Amino acid sequence: MPERVFHRVTRINNLIQIKATGTPKQLAHKINVSERTLYGLLKAMKKYGAPVKYNRFKQTYYYEESGSFKIKFIKNTE
Repeated sequence: MPERVFHRVTRINNLIQIKATGTPKQLAHKINVSERTLYGLLKAMKKYGAPVKYNRFKQTYYYEESGSFKIKFIKNTE
């Protein structure tokens, strides 16, 4: 997976955490991608278990459950 994808997903996660994504168009602009690319990134996050939802009233994405999307290497302790 290219580094830019990691960066974009991390940025989306950070904005979701602080409830500052805005509308899909605004979020796409914030992470410098097209709306189509944004929807692809959100779909990938959902595929890997992120319970991403959108609140039309508040105009922000959020996680349906408490948590955070992390992309990192975890070393085995064995």
